[in-house]
Amino acid sequence: MAESREQMGVFRQRVAIGLFLLAGVACAGDGTGLDGNDGGDEVTLSRDVQPIFTGNCAFSGCHAGSSPAQGMNLGADQAFSSVVNVPARELPGMNRVTPNQPDDSYLVHKVQGTHLAAGGSGSRMPLGRSPLSQADIDLIRAWIQAGAQPN
Repeated sequence: MAESREQMGVFRQRVAIGLFLLAGVACAGDGTGLDGNDGGDEVTLSRDVQPIFTGNCAFSGCHAGSSPAQGMNLGADQAFSSVVNVPARELPGMNRVTPNQPDDSYLVHKVQGTHLAAGGSGSRMPLGRSPLSQADIDLIRAWIQAGAQPN
């Protein structure tokens, strides 16, 4: 009977070790998906950011048309070339959008309302409208942090 208990203990130990090793193999990988993001959810200009610009900024009298405010056209076919690595007119020492650096991007300061503290001028954007939601600001920041690609 003692031998049977000893064999059962050895068996349980082996099972536990096997399960531990199996769990290690099952969890091996590059980490993709561990944060809930399978890598296919990268923020893009066309899918995520452009709708924010279109709905809040890119209309006649503001940042669209033949004479956009500050020369910054946020229309779908112009937004990227109008903001990425382009000096801000209100703060020439800072680009409107500096890829990978949302805190050094004047556009972010303008929509967050931190532009004056950054050394800029003027009003918070969008002018005459409700401020962007934090979710929209976070999308813009995420796009910039990911490299502000023309995608």
